[in-house]
Amino acid sequence: MNDKFAGHNMKKRLLLFVLVICANLSAQTAYPDINENIERGNYSRAQIMILGKLRNVNLPESEAYDLKFQIEVMERIRKDFNKSRDDIAAALAKYYPNLSEEQIDEWEKSNALEMKIIDGEKRYFSRAVSNLFRLNDKAKKIKESVDGINVDKLEEFLKGYIPKVVKTASAYKQRFVLPVKMKLKYSLTVKPNVVPAGEIIRCWLPYPKESNPRQIDVRLISANKKEHIIAFDCNLQRTLYMEEKAKADQPTRFEIELSYTSMAEYVDLFSNSGLITFDKNPEIFSRYTKEEYPQIVFTERIKEISRKVVGDEKDPIQKLKKIFTWVDENTPWVGTREYSTIPNIPEYALEQKHGDCGIQTLLFMTLCRYNGIPVKWQSGWMLYPDKIDMHDWGEIYIDNYGWVPVDQDLGIKNYLNDSHKYFYLGSTDAYRLIVNDDYSKPLYPAKIFPRSETIDFQRGEVEWRGGNLYFDKWNYDMQVEYSN
Repeated sequence: MNDKFAGHNMKKRLLLFVLVICANLSAQTAYPDINENIERGNYSRAQIMILGKLRNVNLPESEAYDLKFQIEVMERIRKDFNKSRDDIAAALAKYYPNLSEEQIDEWEKSNALEMKIIDGEKRYFSRAVSNLFRLNDKAKKIKESVDGINVDKLEEFLKGYIPKVVKTASAYKQRFVLPVKMKLKYSLTVKPNVVPAGEIIRCWLPYPKESNPRQIDVRLISANKKEHIIAFDCNLQRTLYMEEKAKADQPTRFEIELSYTSMAEYVDLFSNSGLITFDKNPEIFSRYTKEEYPQIVFTERIKEISRKVVGDEKDPIQKLKKIFTWVDENTPWVGTREYSTIPNIPEYALEQKHGDCGIQTLLFMTLCRYNGIPVKWQSGWMLYPDKIDMHDWGEIYIDNYGWVPVDQDLGIKNYLNDSHKYFYLGSTDAYRLIVNDDYSKPLYPAKIFPRSETIDFQRGEVEWRGGNLYFDKWNYDMQVEYSN
């Protein structure tokens, strides 16, 4: 047995766990009347109806699992949409001292101010105000007149960094360049008394993938639990697993320290556009151009957008460029609600006309797949000197190149010249931590209860025998040291 897999007693306990697969993670049940109430925002009524169904002793276990999860989803939405109209007005008073109800209504209608009606009351997204200043040009200018213009340190960094990657790769005729060695310390801390003393807390932490040539020399330096399991690299969402007994009145901390080397990747798709094809590998083409319910679905709206954006274009690289450009220009970045509460993320992006990096990526992926461009999910963290955060992007498969990165969120760099501004369509920087090569894949060891994040895996997951521990029950922290 690989020496990474420690702890005979832990492994015996893990054999007792049963993998339960949620048959449907979307906000739907097998009961149309319950679904209608959920869609209308009648959450209290829907919950009562679900609890009635759960009293049926003959209810199949998988159906009971789904119904219980729908109650959890509604509670998660309540947590995300936790602001009243008075809260919104108070947060905007600094910028709009004479704010009218009509102005708020106008922002709602344009989706610049995200709102849901829950149990008959308007409830606003927790980040609605900060998002308003990103989505509405007039509001943004008013904020800048009050607070001043905020300099984006990441964009300032990339202005100098991207040309350096291109120059180095071109000079040395190498695809992978400018390695950066990083040491990470990552911790997840469960708050005191959320789990009864003596109960076992199960914890999954993000761990680097080792199959991508951009990410090499992964080494675990330490883990604060002697017994731990590192999932094999074949797991598409890779984890390091630990357990600990909860102690009364004390937080429970899970921590790892590791090092690895990450490299920038540069592939000039546009100078070699005549060589670009997507369909010469039948296995990959078939696997990565198909629908994957419930997130990648060729809906009528996706087909309509494709007709508008791609039209009759036959050139492969122009198809790709048109999709990348359209998503960049029509889906601006904002902070978004938890993915587990969104039934179909690309449809949400088209309805709301905005999204964060993962939402932008899934919209890009769906349009690509519909147009015969093989694409897959990739995610983890961005670890720039001035910006450390969770991040999602993708990879497309190009014959003669293999998988190449696409970062739809970082998008088109219009401040750079024409040869550099589409850098993130086929290339990427070195400041990444790759944890996931797909989305919504099983964790190892298997998780019993529904995940806090059903799509991505970046912060970690925690549970005990009493249920899942949602994000409000714990904190996480990422610290980075750069060796060169």
